[in-house]
Amino acid sequence: MDTKNLELAKQLRHELHRHPELSNQETWTKQRLIDFLEEHTRLEIVDKGPWFYAVYRAGENKQNIAFRADFDALPMEETLDIPHASQFPGISHKCGHDGHSASLAGFALEIDQKGADKNIFFLFQHAEETGDGAAQCVSFIKENDIEEIFAYHNMSGMMFKSINVIDGTAHYASKGMTIHMEGAPAHASQPEDGANPAFAMAKIIDAIPEFTSPENNKGVVLCTVVQVDIGERAFGVSASKGDLLLTIRAFYAEELDKLQKNLENLANEQAGKYGLRVSFSYDDSFPETVNHKESSDRIRQAAKKKGLQLVEMKEAFRGSEDFGHYLKETKGAMCYIGNGENYPHIHTYEYDFQDELIETAVELFKELAEQ
Repeated sequence: MDTKNLELAKQLRHELHRHPELSNQETWTKQRLIDFLEEHTRLEIVDKGPWFYAVYRAGENKQNIAFRADFDALPMEETLDIPHASQFPGISHKCGHDGHSASLAGFALEIDQKGADKNIFFLFQHAEETGDGAAQCVSFIKENDIEEIFAYHNMSGMMFKSINVIDGTAHYASKGMTIHMEGAPAHASQPEDGANPAFAMAKIIDAIPEFTSPENNKGVVLCTVVQVDIGERAFGVSASKGDLLLTIRAFYAEELDKLQKNLENLANEQAGKYGLRVSFSYDDSFPETVNHKESSDRIRQAAKKKGLQLVEMKEAFRGSEDFGHYLKETKGAMCYIGNGENYPHIHTYEYDFQDELIETAVELFKELAEQ
């Protein structure tokens, strides 16, 4: 990677880190990335509101290939004493999306200056953390006839600068599920006069181990109780309403759907038994991310060509990633660049993206573009 381009990408990463923005609020971040590309490249910029993409055009009848980076931050305090520390209390780039975007911008500089034999699309996406960013951007695939799409994520617990790849499912499907139940209040001394959702919710929680049991599923299925909020802090009143918050997750999307249906059916059954009204709402919905083997193989070939250490992953990440939306529309794959086996994990206070990974990502992407 050109030394000047690498330095520009690092400086950009530090700027983004100082100005983190939460999902669907990334107005400064998006504009700074656009300004950077307009200042340093001749690429075409297509502004899509909360997100955008840049294009290097090699000409008609050329392959259309895309690379994606996310740029939202997390609702976490910056506790590290670093020169580029977050300037916004309670918000910080503790997942490394600042590094992902800086890497894609650095890659854009290299392609703009050195050219390519393909039409290269640089997709900068908002709101990955909430799962709705890619869902809003996925039209990009068909509108531009994208034939293949790639992305990377930095990941701790993996050898520094290693390229980690897997065929098939790379991230589980998941969603946040809220079960709301409402009955009728009563004096705590006469609970029979009201309708209390506590027992119904207890039955639902008690059924979770059976629903997620390996004996009843072909893949891993998880249901995590996130919060139980029933009634008021008043000892004289029998509870009348409450919310049960669950994160449901599965290796196979169809088993996530089955788990959701089982929970809904049981909630409806219990609501009828205890005289309650029940409703359901869903947030942070992620599809499973399923890498196409042809694309994973191209990552393997690129890593070997660049002399990068290649590691075959043995299992998928339980954590979700909205990149799966794109892989339902076209072939592609996500890989992972190691932060180091003992480096602080993402989503922890001790974590900060390592600038050295920018060049690794750019070199990998350049080889994928040249294949």
